[in-house]
Amino acid sequence: MSYFRNEIDEMQGYTPGEQPRDRRYIKLNTNENPYPPSPNVASLIKNFDSETLRLYPDPVFCELRKKIASLFCLAENEILVGNGSDDILTMAVRSFAGPGRKIASFTPSYSLYSVLSKIQGAQYEEIPLDAQNGFSLPANFAEKVADAALLFVCRPNAPTGNCFPLGAMDRLCDACRGIVLIDEAYADFADDNCIGFPRRHRNAIVMKTLSKSYSLAGLRLGFSIASAEIIAGMMKVKDSYNVSTLAQRIAVAALDDRRYFDETVSKIRRTRSKLIASLRGKGFKVFDSQSNFVFASPPDGDAAGLYRRLKSEGVLVRHFPGASTGAYIRITVGTDIETDSLLNLL
Repeated sequence: MSYFRNEIDEMQGYTPGEQPRDRRYIKLNTNENPYPPSPNVASLIKNFDSETLRLYPDPVFCELRKKIASLFCLAENEILVGNGSDDILTMAVRSFAGPGRKIASFTPSYSLYSVLSKIQGAQYEEIPLDAQNGFSLPANFAEKVADAALLFVCRPNAPTGNCFPLGAMDRLCDACRGIVLIDEAYADFADDNCIGFPRRHRNAIVMKTLSKSYSLAGLRLGFSIASAEIIAGMMKVKDSYNVSTLAQRIAVAALDDRRYFDETVSKIRRTRSKLIASLRGKGFKVFDSQSNFVFASPPDGDAAGLYRRLKSEGVLVRHFPGASTGAYIRITVGTDIETDSLLNLL
């Protein structure tokens, strides 16, 4: 006899990227930023008054929301903060999905979408991307998403790294009768973004994270932008004190340092261009990337074998088995030294 709900017994949990402890690796498998956080962060931690931790954190993130609002020209009531963007995803599923309601996302994409849907007991539908045309949106995407109560769209997409055109994103929001959550975890590395969508699409939510471009994956801090009405509803389902005092303070410090942010993003974009060109020069098939990783297929198509050989040499990349993804590895853009080490091994 099981004590769990049927949905939990029957599902597979989310599988995060490897975090091995058996040796020291060049870690290019989980899309972490290779550079440290802003010096503002180190300074804040050094001078942080630990006495404040005896008190509960601000449950509505006043200072942090004010900082985000000023950066993106938003109203503070258009912002919701979470314990990482995964917390925002959980709030969205709690708010808009459930038994008898449909959640949809494109595939391949972030596998947590399906896990959260199954936990909630919602109907889940994966809509295949056009793998023959660079993992672009399928020709009939509008009719496929029309009846979804919640549609997840990862842009730039993971693990493929491509961006769907802004015009197509407008059509998605127009076609979907439910909520369209645009996951912009990697958008700071892209040429454009959808941050203005909630102002022109009542059903749009844009989600951002400090994990990638701000080098704060270990902090767990994400936020979403939507209409005040949607944010107010999602506030009802969040955990009471879901973001710690220290996390809120660090986030403000990191967001304050735009110069460091711009420098770090620029370095990653330059290294990304070098990595793509070098891989293509070695005969790899590589998609143009708008993220901090590249999706590449080796000349012989044996991505699984290449993943194992690189790991044996101390370099971690990620392989996604599957009909459309099995011939590719995903490589996080590291420092120039890390990238050169990978290219020398190849």
